[in-house]
Amino acid sequence: METEIATAAIGGEFSLWGLFFQADPVVKAVMGILVISSLWSWAVIIDKSMTFGRLKRKANKFEDQFWSGKPLDDLYRKMGDKADHPMARVFTSGMEEWSRSKDTGRTEALVVGAKSRIEKVMNVAVSRELEKAESNLGVLATVGSAAPFIGLLGTVWGIMNAFQAIGVTNDTNLAVVAPGIAEALFATALGLLAAIPAVVGYNRYSAALNSYAVRLQGFADEFSAILSRQFDERGR
Repeated sequence: METEIATAAIGGEFSLWGLFFQADPVVKAVMGILVISSLWSWAVIIDKSMTFGRLKRKANKFEDQFWSGKPLDDLYRKMGDKADHPMARVFTSGMEEWSRSKDTGRTEALVVGAKSRIEKVMNVAVSRELEKAESNLGVLATVGSAAPFIGLLGTVWGIMNAFQAIGVTNDTNLAVVAPGIAEALFATALGLLAAIPAVVGYNRYSAALNSYAVRLQGFADEFSAILSRQFDERGR
């Protein structure tokens, strides 16, 4: 009977909830921060997974339309104010500047100035769109780098509590040191559970962002070259 009671007590004390509620206030704060950080990083990971998947699908569809051979003016009129992804917005920014510049004079200086403006407008649009796509990636970087150290703080504090318990009771029995060590290890585990997905997510979506940036900049360069040829043909 005594063995069963002791086993039940230990099971209650060393469950996850039991470790949290019996932990030192500092360790509780550390655990709370880590749990919130983990949930936040998972929210960013899910959001970025959906965002980059959506951007890829819409870019594929737009490029099929762009390279279909149809007049770009028709695509621009069809799109209107419905540009709902970065590549379409870069396209509309270039077309808007093209529309304002195509009736400019035929002197070489004016043509060169118009080409330069179109290129700058699209580069600004590319930078703006990539900045939007990059939003919240810093959260993953911060959680991935800081969570292990926050967990380590809880670990150190829990071990300090274990040694203080030894000093108070003058007893090195496992029952005396186990609670402090258990909460210390729990804080370490929470730190790793928060950091590992954040690091993996940051690396994955940073690579996805770099790949999309190359694709978007490549489209902007190709489109700028097409508009430049249009200016040259008009000048003949």
